[in-house]
Amino acid sequence: GARSIEDFSPSTRSLAQRRGLLRMLLRTSSALLLLVVPTAAFYLPGVAPIDYRDGESIDLKVNKLTSTKTHLPYEWYALPFCRPAEVVYKGENLGEVMRGDRIQNSPYTIKMNVEVSCQLLCKQSYDAEQAALFATKIGEDYRVNWIVDNLPAATRVVEPALGSSPSRIITIYERGFPLGFRGAESIPGTSAGVNYVYNHHRIVLKYHTEPDAFEGARIVGFEVEPFSVQHEPAGAGGGLSTCSGARPVTHSAPPQPVSGPQTVYWTYDVRWEYSEVKWASRWDVYLYATDEQIHWFSIVNSLMIVLFLTGLLAMIMLRTLHRDLRRYNDAEAKEEAAEEGGWKLVHGDVFRPPQRPALLSVYVGTGVQVLGMSVVTMCFAVAGFLSPANRGALMTALLLLFTAMGVLAGFVSARLYKALSGSDWRMTTLKTAVMFPGIIFIVFFSLNMFIWGQKSSGAVPFGTFFALLVLWFGISVPLVYLGAFFGYRRPKIEPPTKTNMIPRTVPEHAWYTQPVFSVLIGGLLPFGAVFIELFFI
Repeated sequence: GARSIEDFSPSTRSLAQRRGLLRMLLRTSSALLLLVVPTAAFYLPGVAPIDYRDGESIDLKVNKLTSTKTHLPYEWYALPFCRPAEVVYKGENLGEVMRGDRIQNSPYTIKMNVEVSCQLLCKQSYDAEQAALFATKIGEDYRVNWIVDNLPAATRVVEPALGSSPSRIITIYERGFPLGFRGAESIPGTSAGVNYVYNHHRIVLKYHTEPDAFEGARIVGFEVEPFSVQHEPAGAGGGLSTCSGARPVTHSAPPQPVSGPQTVYWTYDVRWEYSEVKWASRWDVYLYATDEQIHWFSIVNSLMIVLFLTGLLAMIMLRTLHRDLRRYNDAEAKEEAAEEGGWKLVHGDVFRPPQRPALLSVYVGTGVQVLGMSVVTMCFAVAGFLSPANRGALMTALLLLFTAMGVLAGFVSARLYKALSGSDWRMTTLKTAVMFPGIIFIVFFSLNMFIWGQKSSGAVPFGTFFALLVLWFGISVPLVYLGAFFGYRRPKIEPPTKTNMIPRTVPEHAWYTQPVFSVLIGGLLPFGAVFIELFFI
């Protein structure tokens, strides 16, 4: 039976008492440490803020040029911009490479809380071919992507002055800003059809300070207002006559065209503004929708979807009503239905194995693999690990989780294949491991060859292809076989009813119940919804 501490010898009781006292002291000290030791937490796991002191150097990094027209990204230095003495690439993860990000250093000089006006970056002489390259990219609506303190640049746009209202600055929180613009008769000082490049950039950095919480300042905003200015040298004294510290650049200055051989002066300003926004909330502004245009296409699509679903529901209700009326009016049909109907008609055929059980097992296994990847990815996203501050984290997580979920695909496909009385589980497992990933890889590789021919940064390097193959054949395929091994060792799933030896005759189907029509109609609604969302991103 249970004994108390008094039943032991004095030495044993003394040792037990000392141990109990030691445990109590450890618990008390741990509680005191939790109260005394300060703790800090951030809303982005793995990302810590950087505190800058006055005069400390801040890096401005350049990323890819992107366009909503061509969808082909290019490196920043694919165009003849001002270059530093040595171009250094930032180390990128798998997701960034797959997205086409190419982050590099730049010659811009920025120091904490030090403002600069009309700083000459460089003077570039372009021939006709280089000017035409700029004009082509401007005509294709390419946008510039800069990064400061891991924060992407936001666009500062100036609304042109009208007869009844003056011009005003509108801050549109979109990633990137235009490379240039096309002239029009409505824009003063421009010629219709001529492309103009933004060669002056006003960099506005917002910072936040909390002397009681941390030393220095933290950057919480990064805005860029582009200007197009046809700079003129001041003369023998150097400098530019079109701008200076006392004469800032305005949008009323003559713009810089890109047509034919010419010399372009690249300049920039640096402005610092204090902000009450805290570092943990600096990404919130990018979530605000600022497009004031009415998306009529989206509204019409939503209206059509509602009308289609309403008609579908009405048709189902009418068919149900007509069937009930016939059942009530026909007494004989009612008696037959009472004898055998519904589930009883198909209970001996519903669990009959299909003609291609291996193919069905591969479909179901791959679907479970994608479902598991999606659920785990959403859990990581909710936890904050896939925040926008971690560029490429989402793509990396999808690839790694799809690879890891291969064990689920193998397990489910093997279990289903065994339940369907299949015997060649090794070949089925091989199809599960290589069928859908193989189709995706072939399509992706073919498209990548075309992108590589365009010299776009979106082309995945062959080294990354090799890494993907290692993930596929070195990790995913063995995991699929591992899951299939354990799945096929499990007992066979027995159906709850016995399958008839002779299959039941299937009656003729209406034209709208054919598989092709059902697939097209069933996929129309989700495709329309996804297409509209992606169209306006």
